[in-house]
Amino acid sequence: MQESDATQPATVTAGSVVAHQPPRWWGALIGLLALGAGLAMGGVIAGFSRVLRSPIVSVGDRVIDHVPKPLKLWAVRTFGTTDKTVLVWSIVIVIAIIAVLVGIVTVRGRTDIGIAFSVLLGLAGAWAGGVGRNTHSVGVLPSLLAGATAAGVLLLGHRLAQPRAPQSVVPASATPRPVAQSMTGAPALDRRRFLMASGGIAVATVALGAVGRGLQHRFDSAIERAGVRPPAPQAPLPAPPTDPALTTEGLSPLITPINDFYRIDTALSFPSVSLKSWKLKITGMVDNERSYTYDDLMSRELIERDITISCVSNEVGGDLVGNARWIGCSLDDLLAEAGIHKDADQIMGVSVDEFTAGFPVATLDGRDAIVALGMNGEALPVKNGFPARLIIPGLYGYVSATKWLSEIRLTRFDREQGYWVPRGWSAEAPVKTQSRIDRPGSSIAKGTVAIAGVAWAPTRGITQVEVQIDDGVWTVTTLGPSLSDNSWRQWWLKWDATPGKHQIRCRATDGSGDTQTEERVDVAPNGATGWHTIRVNVGA
Repeated sequence: MQESDATQPATVTAGSVVAHQPPRWWGALIGLLALGAGLAMGGVIAGFSRVLRSPIVSVGDRVIDHVPKPLKLWAVRTFGTTDKTVLVWSIVIVIAIIAVLVGIVTVRGRTDIGIAFSVLLGLAGAWAGGVGRNTHSVGVLPSLLAGATAAGVLLLGHRLAQPRAPQSVVPASATPRPVAQSMTGAPALDRRRFLMASGGIAVATVALGAVGRGLQHRFDSAIERAGVRPPAPQAPLPAPPTDPALTTEGLSPLITPINDFYRIDTALSFPSVSLKSWKLKITGMVDNERSYTYDDLMSRELIERDITISCVSNEVGGDLVGNARWIGCSLDDLLAEAGIHKDADQIMGVSVDEFTAGFPVATLDGRDAIVALGMNGEALPVKNGFPARLIIPGLYGYVSATKWLSEIRLTRFDREQGYWVPRGWSAEAPVKTQSRIDRPGSSIAKGTVAIAGVAWAPTRGITQVEVQIDDGVWTVTTLGPSLSDNSWRQWWLKWDATPGKHQIRCRATDGSGDTQTEERVDVAPNGATGWHTIRVNVGA
């Protein structure tokens, strides 16, 4: 039976007939379904090739490439390693709000707006997928087909939302009955028909999305990683000593677990790598360009080193730093085989997704620069750069620690700049001596407690860490084991905490005899400085 609702919105048309307007929530639903169907179709198309990406990922990559530095710093400070998740959801929410508004006006008759929105969305995504870093000409396809799908759903929604009189078949001799109409005199909106059709679109969208995810999963680098053996160094390091973190609650462990290791990069989604085609190339200002397969690198003499790396965005006291046991090839040996031109002054790492980071040739000064294949006894995790990455002790990651490495290019600073340098960061970025308080927390009970943390100055090592409580004297702490000058050191000090509010700060001295400065400097353009300071409320 046709449903009729005399309370539904109506508008006066030419003559005396009053036509119903669909409720706003009908339009909102159609707008969201159009968005979902479009994104699902884009995901399916992206699943046909490693070089294709979904519209959201394409747009997100361009946002990352063009976001102003202050906004980037704010995002890292506010969201830390979840900044990319926040970015994706922010894009989705903004587009969803627009889609709701567009859906409302489309089902109420402005189909031109619906089509225009779909075309604009498709073109924006096509631009993002076909222009800029890590793009290909075919990268326009997912977004163009996503826009076309969204337009089709909007037009279908408009048709479903129009009043429709029931059709009856009656004998020729019978007197036709009048069509069902509302009290306004116009055919009623068919809610049941609309909801059933919308439900069908929703089910189809979910199914399409599942197909897209399945197709894209075929290119997941984790599948490739699962098939490789852990790299084995020819001369393994001795097992780490007993970790003081086992007996000091809240102290950072000597070796950072893989799952806890920070991740800061420009990749909205992990690059897809096939080991069948992946190669590490050494190009540019060299005597002989070289190329190595993954098996070539794994069969070389592998070294194992304990090295702390940190992000330049790490604020004083921040957690964008970690210490790991890296396994890989000596970068010095690889470059020696290629032969570096005497006028080359920059080593540029290039990732699979075309990110670039350059550091001075002069850093090949005997430090343990590694093309890392493994981390903490495992094959390099995907999030940390599988199949290979650069680890250069003493340099911030944005100029050196290229993940998903595909090329090492010898060049010059006056000819080429790494990704972050044109965006306002320094071309050279040695890691500054830093220390951090891990415990106690902001509120503790009185009594004897441990003040503890870590300090790092890769290539120089840490020789001393001091703590000052309130405005008292600086007290030398106990240092934990030293794995190497490239690795952080734990430190701790027993404190008889008395009731009240207290201030605690720390400072480290490195192997060069330099004590970290008190001067507070922001992370931009080449790393933060200052003494980490916490405030503790001790209960009675």
